[in-house]
Amino acid sequence: MTRPLVRAIVATSLGGLGLAGCATPSVLPPRDAQLVAGKTYVITGASSGFGRGVALAVGRYRANVVLAARRGEVLEQVASEIRAVGGTALVVVTDVSRSEDIDRLKRAALGKYGRIDIWINNAAVGTIGRFDTVPLADHARVIDVNVKGVIFGSHAALTQFRAQGYGTLINIGSVESKVPLAYHSSYTASKHAVLGLSEALSQELRLDGQKHIKVVTVMPWAADTAFWQHAANYSGRTPRMPWMDKPDKVVDAITWMSIHPRKRISVGWKAEAVAVGDHILPGLTEHVAADIAHGFQIDRGPVAPNTSGSLHQPITKGTGVEGGNRERIRQEERALKGKAPVPPLQSD
Repeated sequence: MTRPLVRAIVATSLGGLGLAGCATPSVLPPRDAQLVAGKTYVITGASSGFGRGVALAVGRYRANVVLAARRGEVLEQVASEIRAVGGTALVVVTDVSRSEDIDRLKRAALGKYGRIDIWINNAAVGTIGRFDTVPLADHARVIDVNVKGVIFGSHAALTQFRAQGYGTLINIGSVESKVPLAYHSSYTASKHAVLGLSEALSQELRLDGQKHIKVVTVMPWAADTAFWQHAANYSGRTPRMPWMDKPDKVVDAITWMSIHPRKRISVGWKAEAVAVGDHILPGLTEHVAADIAHGFQIDRGPVAPNTSGSLHQPITKGTGVEGGNRERIRQEERALKGKAPVPPLQSD
């Protein structure tokens, strides 16, 4: 039943699209590169994935990059790469769930560069598994990082932007900001919260006449980053999603939005299709999303042990922009062909 439903929702969604996704260049034209040069970027979650990718991208255009994450040694590696291509970098070890860490991050950025032009709330963690099988401590940690961390970061950014009269705040949401996904319950809740917060902040800025302060929500489809290695996983199967995007697509979109901000953007045709489908046929869209999640994560995934991932403590693996998950999943799918069906999970 899933494939016909997928075809129906994609056909319906694409029928309403003027553009299939976000057309953002992987290399900025000279005029836009000049807009990045000399600007100060604060980027949380900068040790891997989108955060690392954006840090390297804007560093290449000679931005001042303030790198925030829990893994200081990895951030130093990123800083070295940025300096090697002409940018400047400052490392601030940060746990975004701690308001005092965010205050220290802001003070360090201002102490070094005197202003903050773009603040990117990118740090995020996730849990995979049926809601009642995931420990409450892990659900709580997702909210601490993905919601409280974004609130703390947004507050720090906006107080500075109001003081200096300009600035761009970019909050990283997800396709799950619009459409819930089974087995991602607290992550979905957190990404709904990110979108709601950003929209409310935009309203307040409009009402105050703050035309030079922008709030952007970037909503990608699932991407092949270290998120999947870092996620807590209680599904009994390896972390999986079909049709993952390359992270470069999202990195390009975030970089573009930092100099051409608009209120929100869905990155790529799949994310656009889901957004339109949610508007036109919300029930069908949720039905398809649940079927895909169950079929790919629970029915097809190889057996894997429970883990809390990097939620409570950082882990060494997963430091690149790309996570290698698409190749892993391709290998899993090849191994599955011609073999006995995946054994069902034991019910409680």
